[in-house]
Formats: sequence, structure tokens, C-alpha cells
Amino acid sequence: MSIPENLAAILARIAAARKAALNPAPATHLVAVAKTVDEGGIREALAAGQRLFGENRVQEAQRKYPALKAEFPGLELHLIGPLQTNKVKEAMALFDCVQTLDRIKLADALAAARDKGATVPRLFIQVNTGEEPQKAGVLPAELDALLAHARALDLPVEGLMCIPPLDDDAAPHFAFLLKRARDLGLPSLSMGMSGDFELAIRFGATHVRVGSAIFGERAPHPSTSSG
Repeated sequence: MSIPENLAAILARIAAARKAALNPAPATHLVAVAKTVDEGGIREALAAGQRLFGENRVQEAQRKYPALKAEFPGLELHLIGPLQTNKVKEAMALFDCVQTLDRIKLADALAAARDKGATVPRLFIQVNTGEEPQKAGVLPAELDALLAHARALDLPVEGLMCIPPLDDDAAPHFAFLLKRARDLGLPSLSMGMSGDFELAIRFGATHVRVGSAIFGERAPHPSTSSG
């Protein structure tokens, strides 16, 4: 199937999952994960009406999106891979949302760049719900402290994000993230990828990150955050 056909199929599945969900989110946004996808593939998705994209790496996004964002003013770009503090200024200049705030040092770097005139994108806190040592994300026990620190810095944190362990049942992870978001007064939840986004919608996902089901299988980056 073509990229436009894949997009249409995914959007239909999102609509069906929302209809079947007991407590769906007010809206479920499709983040088309375009890591390693060339400009031609992204343009196919844009031509089909997709405007929300996710990328794992700042440098890769810098090669692809400045011209596309100028050409398509409605294009929205989310960073869904780990952000190093030495890339904060570049990320803030390009991304509309960073879904991977996961440590106090990064919050401090975002606030410092803002205080020097940069615009802070919308933020999600990435939670390492499986407590996997090789994976980015704040540990669940440290979430409250990180959010309190970010709020003290007046950073625009609006939601939580997670990537459940590959071999685990994702449902308990999604349920946990939903509960914590409600407890903390955060309206947005980024969870669910190509293999489990319909399940995530049942647990109130506002953003699902789908890559391979749209663009086809690609060689994964280390510590991937795509679908």
C-alpha cells in the first residue's frame, strides 16, 4: 500500500478505536513518525493531509524540516527521541513539542535558553514505566519531583509519554500513565505505536506515534521512540 493509503487506514483504525473506547480522550492525534524517511516520503504524507510528524533526532530533523515548515505553515513537529542538553537551542528553534523531558538538568537547560530569548516548545515528560536501565525517561518514583521542578521554572508541561517494554503487556503501562496524568492534572498522553495504538486509545491516548505502519519498516535508531 502507498503512504496515503496507509495513512487513511490508520486514521480509520483510530476512529474505530475511539468509538469502541469507554472513555476516549477529547481528541486523538496521529504523530506520523518519519525518522529515516526521506523528504519525498514526508511530502507524500503532507499531500495526503497529514500535518503532525515526529522525529527522533535533532540533526536529522534539521536536514528535512526547515524548508518543509516554510512551505507548509500548518506542519507541526514533535521530538520523540532523547534530547541532549547541547542540542536544546537547536531543538527549541525547530520543534513545536518535545515529548522527552526526562531530567532536571534538561528542564534547567530549557529554562536557561528561554531566559536568553528562545521560545520553549510544548513539553511532555517521558516516563520510563518499565524502569529499563537502557531506556530514556524519568523513573516513576521521580516523576512528581521533576514535574514540580519544571512547574517552578514555569515550563509548559502538558502531558506524559511512555514506551512500554517490548515484551511486556502494554496495558498496565498505559493504565499507569493515565492515572498519573490525572493525578498530576496533565491533559495529554502520548502512548501507543504501530503495534498497540488501538490499545492506547482505550486508555485515553491523546497522541499515538505511528511510523512503520505508515512509511514501512526502516532500520531502527538506538533507543527508538517511534512506532
